[in-house]
Amino acid sequence: MSLFDHLSELRTRIFRMLLAVAAGSAVGFYFAERAIELLAAPAGGRLLNLAPGDAFFIYVRVAVVIGIVLAMPVILYQAWAFVSPGLTAAERRAMRPWVPLALAFFGLGVGIAYLVLPYALGFLLSFGRGVFANELGAAQYFNFVTTMFLAFGLVMEFPILLFGLSRVGIVTSQRLRASRRFVILGIAIFAAVATPGGDLVSPFVLGGTMYLLFEGTAFLIARGGR
Repeated sequence: MSLFDHLSELRTRIFRMLLAVAAGSAVGFYFAERAIELLAAPAGGRLLNLAPGDAFFIYVRVAVVIGIVLAMPVILYQAWAFVSPGLTAAERRAMRPWVPLALAFFGLGVGIAYLVLPYALGFLLSFGRGVFANELGAAQYFNFVTTMFLAFGLVMEFPILLFGLSRVGIVTSQRLRASRRFVILGIAIFAAVATPGGDLVSPFVLGGTMYLLFEGTAFLIARGGR
């Protein structure tokens, strides 16, 4: 295929991903109220609506996050369909089982974020004493929650990326282990930036999860002879 054909196919794949997200978001908007109630529970179930449009944009934001979660099978399939023709038959066989696992990993990341949320929120609110009152704005709270959920979900795709790079010869287990110090530093910086709350719990859990995934993936790559 020519470069133009590749770009045309990429555009088609991205359009299908966005269409799947839009369809999932429509479904998500229907369930947004229940999801908002569930996510607001760790904050006491009552949040301040500080601007006329905040509640509407929260519904939209939560619906889009639900849409991304629901569209993830389509997103992963479209990404695989675009990449797989450039792989050898052996590389496709090695990578194929990881495609459904990527969906499971994303769901696991969202689940971890949900479990971490009360502890992260509790840590942050523990400083709301004295002259501070813990009156949470709805928009800021849901920005924090949805960003954290997406960050945890996407980070769980980390092993698939490393494994894919190893199958095409870009990285090896020896190179990964030799770069461990730089990887730890990169993970620490990423975890601090990707978790928006400023607490110590969520970046520690996110960074620890990423490091365990890194070591586990390096071990599997070594077992595979790479």
